[in-house]
Amino acid sequence: MQILITGATGLIGKALVHLLLTDQNVEITVLTRSPEKAVRVLGPNVTLVTRLHQQLIDQQHVVINLAGEPIADKRWTDGQKEKICQSRWHLTEKLVELINESPTPPQTFISGSAIGIYGRQQQLNIDEGFTAFHQEFSHHVCQRWEKIALGAKSNATRVVLLRTGIVLSKDGGALAKMMLPFKLGLGGKIASGYQYMSWIHIDDMINAINFLIQDDTIEGPVNMTAPSPVTNKFFSETFAAVLSRPCLFTTPAFVLKIALGELSELLLYGQHVMPKVLQSNGYTFKYPDLKLALINLLHD
Repeated sequence: MQILITGATGLIGKALVHLLLTDQNVEITVLTRSPEKAVRVLGPNVTLVTRLHQQLIDQQHVVINLAGEPIADKRWTDGQKEKICQSRWHLTEKLVELINESPTPPQTFISGSAIGIYGRQQQLNIDEGFTAFHQEFSHHVCQRWEKIALGAKSNATRVVLLRTGIVLSKDGGALAKMMLPFKLGLGGKIASGYQYMSWIHIDDMINAINFLIQDDTIEGPVNMTAPSPVTNKFFSETFAAVLSRPCLFTTPAFVLKIALGELSELLLYGQHVMPKVLQSNGYTFKYPDLKLALINLLHD
């Protein structure tokens, strides 16, 4: 099986590449702007390309599009918002164009998205059929991203949209940002702590993507979250307990708003998202429970 991956050196991409390479029948091509970094991160057993072209797409059975500027790494200035949008939309448009022009299009196009498409929803129980979106920046980014990706759908190509939650990994992401204050005993909830966090262990993230590659009956949006979303208060208390540290502090909302501006909304509001499509199609989560997930990541 020939698989092309964009965004392969990111948190999800590098873990996915290493998983897929355990199958001797899989050959992976990676689109990268930095071949030196890609070799360092992914090893020598992938083919590296620095540009997209028609013949490349014609050879693929699966295209997995994970590229995009990290959404929570920098304050949302107008320039950063544009970078976040275009890094997702432009590449996806190019991939869709080449897939549509291919005489032998890939059977599967798996494209990134995020649970941010739902916008802030508080305690509402949300699955893939939910459409009462809250209009805000994260929704705007993901809605157009998904719409562009769905342009590749045809009788020959199915499109799967990865609505990804908070990915928990010891190699970066949310846990890396939280680690220092919690290790110092300075961790705690954010604002009221009642906002929901829909999370997923990195192993389940990549195993579920592989599951979606193998099951050719699944298409459309798929919530990539564990089946047990938790409040920020519960997450903070569990994280502290696993580290054997206290959980005494609260970060007030106004402090985050001053420090992060509009970006603070990602931390102050949340969604209670359930992975209905994965579960109804038979995917079994390795880490459905937050405490078990954190113990695995922080102590193994």
